[in-house]
Amino acid sequence: MTVGHWLYVAGILSVIVAMLFRRNVVIPSMIFTFLIGWLFSGSFINGILSIFNASLVAGQDLFNIFLIIAFMVMMLKSISITGADEYMVKPLKKLMISPAVSYLVLIVSTYLISLFFWPTPAVPLIGALLVPVAIKTGLPPMLCAMALAFAGQGMALSGDIIIQGAPGLTAKAAGIPAAIATKYGGILSLITGITAIVIGYFMSRDDIKKFSKQDIKVLSENTDKTQDNEIKGEKYAGILVLVLVIAITFVVLAMSIFQLKGGDASALLGGTAVLVTIIASLLVHKGKGFDVICDYIADGFVFAFKVMGPIIPIAGFFYLGNSETAVRIMGEGAPGYLFDIGQMLAGTIQANGFLAAFGILLVGMIAGLDGSGFVGLPMTGTLAGAIASGNTQIAAVLGAVGQMGSVWSGGGTIVAWSSLVAVAGIVGVPVMDLVRLYDVTKLKSRMPSIYGIWLFCFVFNYSPLMQYPILFSRQC
Repeated sequence: MTVGHWLYVAGILSVIVAMLFRRNVVIPSMIFTFLIGWLFSGSFINGILSIFNASLVAGQDLFNIFLIIAFMVMMLKSISITGADEYMVKPLKKLMISPAVSYLVLIVSTYLISLFFWPTPAVPLIGALLVPVAIKTGLPPMLCAMALAFAGQGMALSGDIIIQGAPGLTAKAAGIPAAIATKYGGILSLITGITAIVIGYFMSRDDIKKFSKQDIKVLSENTDKTQDNEIKGEKYAGILVLVLVIAITFVVLAMSIFQLKGGDASALLGGTAVLVTIIASLLVHKGKGFDVICDYIADGFVFAFKVMGPIIPIAGFFYLGNSETAVRIMGEGAPGYLFDIGQMLAGTIQANGFLAAFGILLVGMIAGLDGSGFVGLPMTGTLAGAIASGNTQIAAVLGAVGQMGSVWSGGGTIVAWSSLVAVAGIVGVPVMDLVRLYDVTKLKSRMPSIYGIWLFCFVFNYSPLMQYPILFSRQC
């Protein structure tokens, strides 16, 4: 352990402390990137250069994720102006006949749409169109918000098996193929999500019983008062829905038939989104579509950089922990600080042990405290790769554990200063009530996703499912 390694540890601790005080971690990340670069090179100027180079390397490696997010948001904006987004969920309204069924419909529809469009654009769509229907069937607004958060910001975002942004970050940091990171992340997101969904519903049964018909009538009247939005080319809505269904079907079949994984799968989805946007722009706006599509593209990139932008300097700091990216940032001879620290820890912490799983889980949960579920992924991914000591399957599973902790906590299910604010605002419930414990004596929680995260570790270590290679490697 050199002075540089201890300085890197100090940087990680400063990041964690900043998170605990609910502060953004961009400044400590950049400061310690500068200090480490200065210490390694012995040059003050090179320390300054390290700040820029770290962000540049991180931006280059992560730009494909920025691009796919921008293209998906661009496509959704291009079709929503016709009202096609409402047609997409209209058939689901007929299925909502009781609180339990409505709860499941909200979860399934939010999960499926979030897989393709990410939760931020998907949740407002489901919330605006299906939540009023769910309330009329007797489902309390708080449980509606829980369903949206569990399925969207929790389960879909933590697994991210279609767009593969989260597993892509984990795989990049851990030095493993994106396909295996996606596989394990998807499995663990289902375990965590289903656990949280079931616990959340049973803990809210009393609320469902107390939700009187008078409450339903008043809330339904309030949620029915929607603002008039400008709709253009409504006659093309059906055509665009058909185009979108065909496009998504094509993407899924192509991924399956041609075994497209990772970057290739994202490229196919992104390219298809661009084609759908072109069709929608020309169909609705005719000749003006050549100009209007530029606005859609700009909106998509603004959204992508707003959501993902702060990750660049933070990821740059944590990329110093990986030997391959550290060389690209600081030059030949640069060590992988976190990797070296992980190797030291690997001598005392067994990679298949209970402590390793819980340790990375806690690191991920702490990283998520800043309200961005993706910020902690470079850290947990790098740590997982280091502890695994070259074992790809162990690195993938441990990386997925950290991914669950980081995304479920910071992605929008536990902390109030995350995108959970959007869910609360759309449904019309206080965000603090959505996250806090409301009956400590009975251990009831408004957001029991944390129970899913913790219970997952018991499943991970002791479940009979461990005996089946299709779900978990025996080495794990």
